[in-house]
Amino acid sequence: MFDVTSDAKRQTVDGVSVQEIAALGPATLHEAGGRIGALPAAIRPMTPSPSFAGPAVTVCGPPADNLWLHRAVYRCAPGDVLVGSFSGAYEWGYWGEVLSRAASERQIAAVVLDGCVRDLARIAEVGMPVFGRGSSIRGTVKHADGVGAINEDVVMGEIVVHPGDWVVGDEDGVVVIPRHQLAEVVAQARLRVQKEADLMQQLRDGKRTLDLYNFPA
Repeated sequence: MFDVTSDAKRQTVDGVSVQEIAALGPATLHEAGGRIGALPAAIRPMTPSPSFAGPAVTVCGPPADNLWLHRAVYRCAPGDVLVGSFSGAYEWGYWGEVLSRAASERQIAAVVLDGCVRDLARIAEVGMPVFGRGSSIRGTVKHADGVGAINEDVVMGEIVVHPGDWVVGDEDGVVVIPRHQLAEVVAQARLRVQKEADLMQQLRDGKRTLDLYNFPA
């Protein structure tokens, strides 16, 4: 099994700070990596100040059951991102105030769920980024014998999330970067940021997008 805790305990990964990875943002990293890793657009920030970056601890559980999420919280190290999937059963509130408080005490960086959450006002007060498909008042059960797993691959839309992959999110959405590609994607993202800064200056100087991109007028 991949050790997902080692990167989370450091402030830098491959010489890159976690803060820089988060600041580059999911859209830039997605484009810089060759348009890889975009999670479904339906997975949106459910809390304010949603910017984050960290290695994935993955969890899958049965529909309408969040016991595996409770278990996964205590498998996370500080800085990890908890990524959860529930067999395509979206319409339950898998995450709420209790789990947010527990995850915050564990210093989890963020939670990304392929399902709904609830207690929106109270999880916002906790202050940890939480992403999901929306809010639902439908409560979950907790069956001790429910089939699930922690730190095995999960699928979200077209993307397979492996334990230890880097997960980055902000107001625009969430991207997943394979761990072995992170350094190269960050390097390409830096170049892209500089190129876009140059482009913005040319726009301020009065140049047209049609000319800068060689688009037909």
